[in-house]
Amino acid sequence: MRLILHRMRRSGQIALAALISGLLLCPACALAQAVPLQERLQLCAACHSPDGNSLIPENPNLSGLDPDYIVRQLHDFKSGNRKSAVMSGIIPMVDEKEFAALAEFFSRQKPNPGGKSDAKLAAQGREIYDEGIVGSAVPACSGCHNDDGSGTDKYPRIAGQHSAYVVQQLLGFKNGERANDVKAVMRAVAKRMNEKEIRAVAEYVVTLKGAQE
Repeated sequence: MRLILHRMRRSGQIALAALISGLLLCPACALAQAVPLQERLQLCAACHSPDGNSLIPENPNLSGLDPDYIVRQLHDFKSGNRKSAVMSGIIPMVDEKEFAALAEFFSRQKPNPGGKSDAKLAAQGREIYDEGIVGSAVPACSGCHNDDGSGTDKYPRIAGQHSAYVVQQLLGFKNGERANDVKAVMRAVAKRMNEKEIRAVAEYVVTLKGAQE
């Protein structure tokens, strides 16, 4: 009996040591232990897929996005600074303490490679993306989102993003329905673009692959 108890205590000590070691190596995992992260991921997966590569064109891909950007968007949905009929029903179920763990998870997922697009329209979009539209004072998209569309902590990764979602968001910026952009930059840009130009850029964005790891 003493031998059995000794082995049980020893096993418990090893398991505890392994758990502490894992949490020290992964701070985000420590946060995940305190909240039902898996339940929240299942909630997100309904619209964004388990790995963040959405199968629904109107819903964004979350995989590979900068975690700070994801957290900022979640806070904006929570506060109402960013409007969404879908997210307005989902975000009340998610505690702000869970945002960092969710963002870290999706940021670490591998984005799918860019998809197919309308070649002719994408060619027009590439010119706008790389050079902007001089006559309308539209700056090059690459100036903020990088040449490969990989983005930054302020400006999101748009490489391989669904064209339908990109169009939806740019039109939202254009008409003011979306107004949580940094210093109103995207609203100013989108207002100077017509719908054809917006769709062209969206078609090109689909083909971008972002930084290759």
